[in-house]
Amino acid sequence: MLGKTANGIFWMYRLLERAENTARLIETGQRIALTRLNEPDAEWRPVLQSASVLDAYLAANETVTKDAAVDWLLRSHENPSSVLCCIEQARQNARMVRTALTGDVWEAINATYMHARETLARKVGERDLPNVLRALRQQAALVRGMTHGTMMRNEIYDFARLGTFIERADNTARILDVKYYVLLPSTLAVGSSIDNVQWESILRSLSAKGGFRMEYGSKLAPREITHFLVLDKRMPRSLAFCTSKIRDNLSYLNRGNREPGPSLRLVSQIEQQYLSHDLDQIFEFGLHEMITELLGAFSGLARQIELDYRFYE
Repeated sequence: MLGKTANGIFWMYRLLERAENTARLIETGQRIALTRLNEPDAEWRPVLQSASVLDAYLAANETVTKDAAVDWLLRSHENPSSVLCCIEQARQNARMVRTALTGDVWEAINATYMHARETLARKVGERDLPNVLRALRQQAALVRGMTHGTMMRNEIYDFARLGTFIERADNTARILDVKYYVLLPSTLAVGSSIDNVQWESILRSLSAKGGFRMEYGSKLAPREITHFLVLDKRMPRSLAFCTSKIRDNLSYLNRGNREPGPSLRLVSQIEQQYLSHDLDQIFEFGLHEMITELLGAFSGLARQIELDYRFYE
């Protein structure tokens, strides 16, 4: 496979996952803001910060308001990580690697693009926002379903999965950090009804509420939620699950080599250094500090994959 083809597949699926995850982040911000009746707009600064777009937003806007923040995250062409821009870029990558995709996958990504362009052609009102976000997630799931159902399990599929799970791990870490570190800097609200609503919002945004209740019941205990989202390898959006899938697909790509490549060694190091400890050790180190280091580690892993598989040759 040509490096440019691997690059196009990797980034097509990474951008599609980013679009879905940004929609989830907006939903998280909206739900948590509803618990803060006095200053709901103030909650959008940490959401923008978690999406790594706060500086660019402030360069284009004087103040942080809900309407402006949502529009920036959802459809602004000044923000290359907005949902609309990510879907447009994902479709452009799909066009470049059209022959590597099945017809069903191409039709699904094209339909997702046309739906997003029509839905986000104008500013989305607060009343319509939940339905718009839900539809965007469903469109992304359609592409993912067509990928699982029609693509050969070969190198193309491996690069698609790498892009998906690197982006998903990044997103889970950011959403968890919004709640644990940025939105709740004080321990005064821990255990309160507001605290419980916010934790429920985190679970909902990661489609994890049902799975959590099956495992732990209806009580929303922060310790159990953190374990579920960080260390539980059965939860498909947990950090441990995503990292294990990245390792699996890198292992498939590394078949035939006597020694593991740099990317495979790096992901094994991430698992050993951050995700092989129990929860007490993580809390002792600091969850926010671990997440910050993990975000840097995943970014470094993505760069190493680009180098190992010569994405630009």
